[in-house]
Amino acid sequence: MKISARNQIKGKITAIDLGTVMAKVKIEIGGGNSLTSLISKESVDELSLKIGDEITAIIKSTEVIIGK
Repeated sequence: MKISARNQIKGKITAIDLGTVMAKVKIEIGGGNSLTSLISKESVDELSLKIGDEITAIIKSTEVIIGK
């Protein structure tokens, strides 16, 4: 599959916290760094996501907000 989003980060799922409607998916991206994605529980089921899966996080956003 080809997509237009340029911000693609490969990683491995290290945790999935399922809620009633949403799921928090933690992704190890290397160098001791991780990111977390909130997606629908339905998406977790449809993609058959599980801990240890190698995935690609695709980030498409018009804004990146940084605070300190």
